[in-house]
Amino acid sequence: MKKFKKLIIACDGESASGKSTAAKAISKKYNLVLVNSGLLYRYGSKLILKHNPKKINLFLNKQFKKISYKKIIKQNLHSEKISNHVAILAKNKKIRQIINRFQKKIIKKNNRICVEGRDIASKILSKNPRYNLAFYFKCNLKTASYRRWIDLKKNIPLNEIKKSLQKRTQMDKVRKNSPLIRVKDAILIRTDKLSKKQVINKMSNHIDRLN
Repeated sequence: MKKFKKLIIACDGESASGKSTAAKAISKKYNLVLVNSGLLYRYGSKLILKHNPKKINLFLNKQFKKISYKKIIKQNLHSEKISNHVAILAKNKKIRQIINRFQKKIIKKNNRICVEGRDIASKILSKNPRYNLAFYFKCNLKTASYRRWIDLKKNIPLNEIKKSLQKRTQMDKVRKNSPLIRVKDAILIRTDKLSKKQVINKMSNHIDRLN
């Protein structure tokens, strides 16, 4: 395994496509700082659902200025209520700008980093700095729904989760601001056809080929 002074990885993909699991594993293997942008939007949704602020943009801007990423990732942000709200939140251009600024601060401080989300290669890491490698994750709806069902400890009916994931992915792909797309040079990772070990091996092979 090569040692890189600078290594910037972008991981994009649909809901429950396995990108978070893969990004976490590859970050650990190559000793990269990991940023999960989805958690930032989930945190924003949690705050809004809890406080119901009148001026959402001003409220979130203030909240993100006084919290660290380490504190955000320690919170419980994976409820179905948050999942259903976050797609609506992600459509808001001003809120995306708030969260983008938060991410950019982290990225600029680390030249060995893996960022995962839905607009990482196309927006967040498109330039200054630009990613060294981009991966795009796909998984069929049946497999993705089952995984999310297990993650939620089977507390939500499987059919409801399937509908929620289908709706979320559709909203992500058609939204006006930073839609979910696969950039031209993104390497496709089909997590419904590969085991976790095979996913990590495929990603590692591409990383190790970098000069």
